[in-house]
Amino acid sequence: MTPAPPSDTELNTMIRARLATLGIDLDQLPAGTAADPETGAPGRDTVLASLRSFMRGTVATLAAYRLPAPEGTGASADPALSQQRAPMMYPSISVEWRK
Repeated sequence: MTPAPPSDTELNTMIRARLATLGIDLDQLPAGTAADPETGAPGRDTVLASLRSFMRGTVATLAAYRLPAPEGTGASADPALSQQRAPMMYPSISVEWRK
């Protein structure tokens, strides 16, 4: 049984709570969908719609990603492999400073 996807209200609550832990208050944005003509800040409803879309699409895709298992590795090793660090494009950046 797959869980039901969250409603817009549930996502709004989660998004606001997550942003609040980072010190971001969406109530500082202008209400509605119209941008503030003076500052160009987007409307609160526009921002929440964009963040809901991001949460429904991108986050689920990233959460489902699994590193490919090396050849000869059985399915039982998948949980252990998922705990490994993701490969870096330029590993020297994170290695050089430790010398």
